[in-house]
Amino acid sequence: MHFKQFYLGCLAHASYLIGSEGEAAVIDPRRDVEEYVEEARAHALAIKYVIETHLHADFVSGHQELAARTGAEIVFGHRADAAFPHRAVREGDEIRVGGVVLRVLETPGHTPEGISLLVFEGGEALAPRMVLTGDTLFIGDVGRPDLAGGEGVTAEHMAGLLYDSLHQKILSLPDTVEVYPAHGAGSLCGRNISSETSSTVGAQRRGNWALQPMAREEFVRLTTRDLPEVPRYFSHDVALNREGARPLGSQPPPAALDPAQVERHLAAGAVAVDVRPAADFGAGHVPGALNIGLGGQFASWAGTLLEAATPLVIVADAGEHAREAATRLARVGLESVAGWLAGGVEAWKSSGRPLSVVPQILVEELGVRQRTVPALQIVDVRRAGEYAAGHVPGAVHVPLDRLESEVARLDPSRPTAVLCAGGYRSSAATSLLARRGFRDVANVMGGTAAWVGAGFEIEH
Repeated sequence: MHFKQFYLGCLAHASYLIGSEGEAAVIDPRRDVEEYVEEARAHALAIKYVIETHLHADFVSGHQELAARTGAEIVFGHRADAAFPHRAVREGDEIRVGGVVLRVLETPGHTPEGISLLVFEGGEALAPRMVLTGDTLFIGDVGRPDLAGGEGVTAEHMAGLLYDSLHQKILSLPDTVEVYPAHGAGSLCGRNISSETSSTVGAQRRGNWALQPMAREEFVRLTTRDLPEVPRYFSHDVALNREGARPLGSQPPPAALDPAQVERHLAAGAVAVDVRPAADFGAGHVPGALNIGLGGQFASWAGTLLEAATPLVIVADAGEHAREAATRLARVGLESVAGWLAGGVEAWKSSGRPLSVVPQILVEELGVRQRTVPALQIVDVRRAGEYAAGHVPGAVHVPLDRLESEVARLDPSRPTAVLCAGGYRSSAATSLLARRGFRDVANVMGGTAAWVGAGFEIEH
């Protein structure tokens, strides 16, 4: 058996190719599919199946393009109600890939249509070698149960189904079975996923908090409390995946725009998305630009902070960065890219147009301001669990994904310092606040990690 995991850090997404005897299946592919085609070609495999463990909410799948390019059959759980030709599978159905058998387990809970795949080598093996769990079971966590709310079911109902799937299906497997999920640390489909990208059933039985002995009611209570906001792009991506997204290759690269053209787009309602690092953004940027750096989880945060229909102008240091940003945006269904600012902020500045700045301050400077600026407003934009584990004394907690909806909690007339874990999310937050009229706002470099590292007091 040929087995490969493709891990995309920007989306914390894992997809897979399984091959045997000249045939292959791809499981949970991302939107840009060239890597799967190349891997199959390199190992003389013909892709026969594209299998989705569920209708993904956090990225747009490439199942349509991959099937069109290879002639593969698309496979979904029968509850997916996909709008294109596909094989709808049920509990116990088997898909043969050369000498490998993929057996379907129906594992609803994260979504109603969720399936997991048992992987048997040799066809007649008594025990599976591995299980591909999709978003049912992660390493160290389980899938959040609140993403099917638009389908008329409650998070509590889905959490109960998830408990049953885990205890009746996954935990009945031998401890030696390898576990391969669809996401890793940072994914918005879980809350506290491990940075490891694979494990075993036995290791998860011992170390995963959600698999410890507890009553069904307690599991439901724990998995439905303190859930983060559902990102705005999730329902959009589910719909795209159910209908089938157009091929990524059919989209032209972002057009090169001069400053005057960019200015016209912005005046018409477009948003400038500056993909440079926080320090570069802070030193000078197009007024009103939103900073989401390519160096972090760019696609997830872009989908969270931007409306799918809003026209976008990319601001980058070079054309290749603009093209990379456009591809990453398309991975989460953001396709309204009007173009990019050719020449970057230097072209903007050279045209005589002003730049805006955001001061980047060290934690030592934050400590000084905390003592000497009575009106200072410190804003922590990390997630609830991060904030609870320790924060700068007096910091107001407003998670980045709720900042726009809860901005009224903050005073735009006060000097404001924003921090997160390391400075990435806080830079995005400063740009959002500046767009909302905050005039004296600074980004804290190094964030809470630097604050703790410098030995300053923290509050719990």
